Amino acid sequence: MACHIARFLQVCVAFVLCSPQAVTGSPVDCPNQDTAGTSCAISVEKLLERAVQHAELIYRVSEESKLLFDEMLISYGMNLHIPKGTMCAPKMVPVPMSKSEIQQISDKWILHSLLILAQFWIDPLVEVQASLENYENAPSALLTRSKWISTKLMSLEQGIMVLIRQILGEGSLTLEGPEETSDRFVSSNILQTVRRDYSVIYCFRKDAHKMQTFLKLLKCRQIDKENCSLF
Repeated sequence: MACHIARFLQVCVAFVLCSPQAVTGSPVDCPNQDTAGTSCAISVEKLLERAVQHAELIYRVSEESKLLFDEMLISYGMNLHIPKGTMCAPKMVPVPMSKSEIQQISDKWILHSLLILAQFWIDPLVEVQASLENYENAPSALLTRSKWISTKLMSLEQGIMVLIRQILGEGSLTLEGPEETSDRFVSSNILQTVRRDYSVIYCFRKDAHKMQTFLKLLKCRQIDKENCSLF
């Protein structure tokens, strides 16, 4: 079943990875930017649209990466199990569980949570990308997707920073780092390295979905302003 799903997703994601706009685009790209490098003005609405698109693509490709990693493990004769209830996100970014909680959270909370999540995963994903290149017979599709996700997450982080400046009016932002860092993924042998890499891909996929959901909620609040909900 996993093989069939993986092949289906490969077809769906192929356009994303092969499209020049998908590969080179960024939430803050300015197509008409002058040669002097002067920053162009992008509306909040356009920024949010681009950020949501980026988050959706990142989540889809992270799903594909997880399935490809599963297939690779099967070919190695391995079957890794991530325990239910594994803490993937920084503890300071809980998901609102009811409509009343959603109504109570502010746009500032959403933006800061998005930035924390993006910054939290940049280093672990870069480390996984480098680690996968040392695997024996690692699928080229997995390597391509791993590199693509790392690049796109950095672009999304830039877009979130611009949104913070435009929506909150903050010129710069300093956040306390999350309690958990990439150090928790450090390992000393091959099996531990594989477990670490799989944990990063498994957990990031969940947080990528969370970022996509938060951005859609923020877009609804800023633009649509009606019936905004995580549900």
